Amino acid sequence: MSEHQHGYIHRKDDYLRRLRRIEGQARGLQRMVEEEQYCIDILTQVSAMTKALQAVSIGLVEEHLSHCVVDAARSSDEEAREKITEAVDAISRLVKS
Repeated sequence: MSEHQHGYIHRKDDYLRRLRRIEGQARGLQRMVEEEQYCIDILTQVSAMTKALQAVSIGLVEEHLSHCVVDAARSSDEEAREKITEAVDAISRLVKS
């Protein structure tokens, strides 16, 4: 039996690029605070970073549903229920954050 590959694996480089960009945004925010820049400008950058993180999250949810959940559904009803519960829990955490 082959080991399951995560659905996002074919877009791994894209996700890593996005996360590195977000990491740079976080450093930029730190620098803005250190330099005591205008609070509204900082909040604008926080908003941009939040949107970037949300885009990564939505992409990962989509990958999980279209690969992991679909594969589990093909395997068995029990596995499908487990993966759906995982997805619902993850989405719930995202909505609350």
